[in-house]
Amino acid sequence: MTKVTHLPADDASCGWYHLSKPRQPRPGHYGKRSARWVIVGAGFTGLAAARQLALNFPAEEIVLVEAQAVGFGPSGRNAGFAIDLPHDIGADDYIGDIATARTILKLNLLGQSLLKELVERHAIDCQLQACGKYQAAIEDRGIAVLDAYRRGLDKLGQAYEMIEADELPAHIGTRFYRKALFTPGTALIQPAALVKGLADTLPGNVTLYEHTPITEVEYGDRIVLGHANGSITTDRLILTNNAFGMSFGFLKGKMLPVFTYASLTRPLAPEEQVRLGGKPYWGVIPADTFGTTVRRTPDNRLLIRNSFSFNPDGRSNATLIDRFAHRHRASFECRFPSLLDVGFEYSWGGSLALARNHMSQFGQLAPNVYGALCCNGLGVTRGTATGKLLADWLAGERNELIDFLQSAPGPNTNPPEPFLSLGVNLNLKWGQYRAGRES
Repeated sequence: MTKVTHLPADDASCGWYHLSKPRQPRPGHYGKRSARWVIVGAGFTGLAAARQLALNFPAEEIVLVEAQAVGFGPSGRNAGFAIDLPHDIGADDYIGDIATARTILKLNLLGQSLLKELVERHAIDCQLQACGKYQAAIEDRGIAVLDAYRRGLDKLGQAYEMIEADELPAHIGTRFYRKALFTPGTALIQPAALVKGLADTLPGNVTLYEHTPITEVEYGDRIVLGHANGSITTDRLILTNNAFGMSFGFLKGKMLPVFTYASLTRPLAPEEQVRLGGKPYWGVIPADTFGTTVRRTPDNRLLIRNSFSFNPDGRSNATLIDRFAHRHRASFECRFPSLLDVGFEYSWGGSLALARNHMSQFGQLAPNVYGALCCNGLGVTRGTATGKLLADWLAGERNELIDFLQSAPGPNTNPPEPFLSLGVNLNLKWGQYRAGRES
């Protein structure tokens, strides 16, 4: 029997969750039941896996278990970028091996196309806008990143536009940045609204249980998942719960639960919208990995996301949210000095499952146990694609993308504690310091 020691506990202040259309969560599981397939984790990856399994095995029952409410966890807390292009931060031109980059592009485009098709088919109101993204820089280091990435995009044959400082206010309403690289393929979403919509449009042979945290697992020919109010027995278990997969006994010491933090303003008044200028909605990611992400949403709010913490138990920390909200305020005022009277309505944290070698895990974890874990901050598109492809692989399908995912080495092993926490926290602090004005 494996005891699940760490359970999700996200804060209650996520703006995306509260501003998305309210829904009635599905009831939690009580008693005992059996199912051919059980998936743990109803984020982008788990929802995609459940949907595709249901299509591949229409006569079989699929059970999807979520510890919290759908949309309340990490999939509903990200910055809302459905990114198409690869971005290998370990390569000089951020593209690296061209064959690998082309395959990653296909993966990301698959995830994007799946989401766009579902949003259209089910009329999911999630503010999806295919408006591209800006990668912007203020420091010399950031300018060098943009120039390097431009060379990589040339090698990959992808479209982009370099935008100089004097042109940027017409795009994003601020004179803060010196240069930006615009790529047209990114879609922007309201992530919690999208995840909720995906959960409410699952096929009929998927049963979703929310507020059902699994506390123990007995592995064997049949797997028994225990929780406070009962148990579920299954022939095959699929884990799509990212860093919490370590608590289920897999990839121990290989994933890093790193939290990042965001704040969202109240809606801008009409006069403030005029004062801001620029396009009606857009997204900016920083040239420096530790810089600030900024968005203007279709409902005229401004999002600021920056700052990181290493939370080994995967649980939110309210003290850190309060601390980083002050940093968000400073970042906001640097970028939007004409909007100093615009306050934040929401501030929250959200976790990323990272690996030191930036690799994901895909395929079999143990007899009758499978997983798609560790999206490395690309859960919207990569999680959607890998969840679908895992379900196809379990149905016997083979293709280029499945072979690529299975051939990856997976996350590498982290140093032991206390060296791990010391090293990660020092790296996060140093990275944020080096980001300078981009933070």
